Amino acid sequence: MDVMDVINEVKFFLVKHLKLKKSELELDVPPSEEFGDFALPCFKFVKKTGVNPVETAKLFAEKLSRLPEDCIIKEVKAVGPYLNIFVNKQYVAKQLLPLIFTNEDFGKGTGKKERVMVEFFQANTHKAVHIGHVRNMCLGIALSNVLEFLGYRVIRANYQGDIGPHVVKCLWGIMHFNEKPPKENRLRWLGDIYARANKLISGNEKLEAEIREMTKKLYEGDPKLVELWQQTRQWCLEDFEKIYKDFGVKFDVLFFESEVEKIGKEIVLELLQKGIAKKSEGAIIMDLKKYGLGVFLLLRSDGVPLYSTKDIALAKIKFERYKIDRSIYVVGSEQELYFKQLFKTLELMGFKQARKCYHLSYGLVMLPEGRMSSREGTIVLYDDLMEKLYKKAEEEIKARKLVPEEEIPKLKKKIAFSALKFGMTMRENNKNIVFDWEKALSFEGETGPYVQYAHARICSIFRKFGDKGKLPLPAEIKFELLKTREEEKLIMELSKFPFIVADAGENYKIHLLCRYLLDLAQAFNEYYHAHRILDAELELRNARLYLVECVRKVLKIGLNLLGIDAVERM
Repeated sequence: MDVMDVINEVKFFLVKHLKLKKSELELDVPPSEEFGDFALPCFKFVKKTGVNPVETAKLFAEKLSRLPEDCIIKEVKAVGPYLNIFVNKQYVAKQLLPLIFTNEDFGKGTGKKERVMVEFFQANTHKAVHIGHVRNMCLGIALSNVLEFLGYRVIRANYQGDIGPHVVKCLWGIMHFNEKPPKENRLRWLGDIYARANKLISGNEKLEAEIREMTKKLYEGDPKLVELWQQTRQWCLEDFEKIYKDFGVKFDVLFFESEVEKIGKEIVLELLQKGIAKKSEGAIIMDLKKYGLGVFLLLRSDGVPLYSTKDIALAKIKFERYKIDRSIYVVGSEQELYFKQLFKTLELMGFKQARKCYHLSYGLVMLPEGRMSSREGTIVLYDDLMEKLYKKAEEEIKARKLVPEEEIPKLKKKIAFSALKFGMTMRENNKNIVFDWEKALSFEGETGPYVQYAHARICSIFRKFGDKGKLPLPAEIKFELLKTREEEKLIMELSKFPFIVADAGENYKIHLLCRYLLDLAQAFNEYYHAHRILDAELELRNARLYLVECVRKVLKIGLNLLGIDAVERM
């Protein structure tokens, strides 16, 4: 029984006992729990009752004054034109807790027929990986996990820019700076070369012309350039693999711009031939002005392909080779117009899946102290980010004396990535975020470690209980004993989980899952401080252990969906 089951059962009860139609029932959530769990507005029932809304609420309350002891509604109160409804939490507990207790995948969906491709990370080769890529990765991992949990067939894809002007600038820098590459962290070195080369080239007409000519030569297969490109590209891919391992992600398919640029040019020329695209000053464009989307440039006048050229080819491969029904692009919000133009172009090309393409945009990531100092001077590099997080996590572990010395390396990584992944997904994706090192690693407040700590605390309770025997079967538990305010709050929070996960996945709002986990962890901590669990009377102890074990399971499932380890000791 989840919250939707509760709502439906409440509605069924009202239909039966008040002789109403289910289609007429719209339940509101009161602003405060003291007014009940739901409220039924009585305005639309005036014609049926023959009295005003206030009197209608009183009439309904009178009809429900003698409720059966074992039913979904515990109490009703007429408050103005509303019938406030208090759910019988013990009734819910009897249905809900055994379901969670015996199910490692509570809330998991099945039977979804759609194949969904989630494309994320998309870091370009020959450039350094920075904090923006980290937010992209965290969102992509969480959304993929949630959609898969809901029953969709998910394909995790990564489309990387491994060719084009940015690559050529890096190759130009290697040839002109004549520096020996390091044996490790070569991706960072290449990113540094690119940044320095880009700084020299920008605004220099002669060098910019040289880059355009080199770009054309690379596309045409110049042997010397191709050899250097392939070698340096491989260095980047090797370092990317280390990052994937850090994040615990395995991509099902890796796409590269170099593999689709020729196909893209062929498609664009075909669009021109069919009259879908047209020429403008030597370039090939899509005129989307009548859709309010301006002009979409598909191919430069000198024949050099653009992002759009390649993205059209990529979409065709996705739809035809991988037979996907939906494509989700996790890309920064500055590309909003570009994706609207791309999706409209795909629609005009006749792809029915175009209407199910979605741009999951995300805002910038900044630090409270401003941008962190690096050789780039403009971005926060991934290596720097993780080094600082690991250091702060280790300091926190040692200060709290959480685990023996030999367990610190493993735990610090789990806490650091919890802070990082939660911090990157807890805000609405289209908003900018300020990633605060201190707050993100705090065991108190709205953080991943805070949720991890609640999970670890419940594990500690069961380690202490371990010597006292096993819990009885659910049928032997007296769930009616769970009647304190804190217990009832936990029961209702647990019932929301399947609904929250579905909302987070279907509407691409991962922050809803983060918010839920924080609320559940806080509700548990309030309960833990207010009530004795192991020292309670036997039957009450057993009921309480069942309740907190259900909380632990839901916390673990939720954390895992975000790609976070639910640690047992903290």
